[in-house]
Amino acid sequence: MSETIQVTVPDIGDFDQVEVIELLVKAGDAVKQEQSLITVESDKASMEIPSPVAGVVKALQVKLGDKVSQGSPILELEVD
Repeated sequence: MSETIQVTVPDIGDFDQVEVIELLVKAGDAVKQEQSLITVESDKASMEIPSPVAGVVKALQVKLGDKVSQGSPILELEVD
């Protein structure tokens, strides 16, 4: 039985908000655990946000240029 989970921005350190600069997956993509989903950029560095589990991307909830912070929803993932 599959379920849909919300993938959110993990703890990214001392940054309030970071900008989404790259979308590495799209709806319908199968992703592996630890596969990078999006790239975000702070004043000092860019970071890739990995998937916590394997699954299929149901819907992206961010777009390029969005500002996100810890706990912000990134996408919905269907997992088995």
